[in-house]
Formats: sequence, C-alpha cells, structure tokens
Amino acid sequence: MLRTNQSFLAYIQQLYEAQPLKEAIIQKTFVRGKRLLTQHGTASRVMLIKEGIVKCFFTEENDKDYIVAFLGKGEIIGEIECIRNIPCLCTIEALTEVDVYALSLPYFSTLIKKSLTLNNLLLDVFAQRIVHTSSRASYQQLYTIEHSLSRLLALQTEQGIQLSKDDMAAYLGVTIRSLNRALKEVQKK
Repeated sequence: MLRTNQSFLAYIQQLYEAQPLKEAIIQKTFVRGKRLLTQHGTASRVMLIKEGIVKCFFTEENDKDYIVAFLGKGEIIGEIECIRNIPCLCTIEALTEVDVYALSLPYFSTLIKKSLTLNNLLLDVFAQRIVHTSSRASYQQLYTIEHSLSRLLALQTEQGIQLSKDDMAAYLGVTIRSLNRALKEVQKK
C-alpha cells in the first residue's frame, strides 16, 4: 500500500553528493498538505522522495478524487511528464512533511540519455507500477471493502499517519456512506 524504493534513493543520493555546485539536484521541503505536482499543471522538476509520505491522486470530471497510491522514500515523481513532455497526469500532495531531491529537467533528460543505471531503475519502477495496479484492481474485485479498509487502517498505524475519511474513501474507490458502513463492520470485529 505504501510504495518505497531504496535502490533509487541510494542512486540519487550518490548523484547529489557527487555534484560540485549542487545545482542540478537540489533539496526541497514540502509541509503537510502542500502539493508537489498538480494535475494538468506543469512539472518544473523531477522529484525523488527522500523522507515523508505523499498521496498520488486523480480528480475525475465529476470532481471526485481517486487515490492511486501512497508514495514514500525513494519514489520518483514527475518523470513521465518529463519523458513525454506532457502536463502532470495527477496531483501529488504531502501527507506528512516531505523532503525531496529535485532534479532539473535538462539534467534528468541528460541522465536518461547517458545513465544505464537510471534507465534500469526507471524500467523497474514502471514494471512495479504495472504489477501494483493490476494486483490492486484484482484485490478490490476479490475482497470486501471491510478487508481492504482493515489493511488501510493497519497502514495508518504502521506509518503513524492519519488519513481523512475522504482520503480513505478515495483510496478504496467508495463513497463516504459505504466507508462509514465498512468502518462500523470493522469496529464490530
């Protein structure tokens, strides 16, 4: 439920430390609730999460949000937008204070052309996203809301974060009313 990537984090930390002027990769901090990227906006940098947790979500035409994933240490954001030169596909918002390594777009583009390590890390990220999306879709079809909610509540406890009912419903793909019913069932058990 919370995705992390220690290999990618180690790679970017190494690049950050090796740069002489600290210009191509900078460190930035985002407070809880701050958006790192906004759906349909322009990504000014590719970012890799150093510390903290963000939610990645789509806002649909009916103004309902759907949380795709919770991302933590080592997860990369803005790379698809840079590679394809497109507006942001989704919104990324800080659930906790978040520290990132922010790579300039020209530097990231150069790395893609020159670094086999980066390309292998990106291939792994893209493959993991496909696996995660597929397994989550099948999981939501095969298990009850209560079961998925139990896992989500466990994640909150594990990570020491508090999700709003809106966020829980958006992650589970249900209405607040359905979420409230599921919460009552989970509390009974």
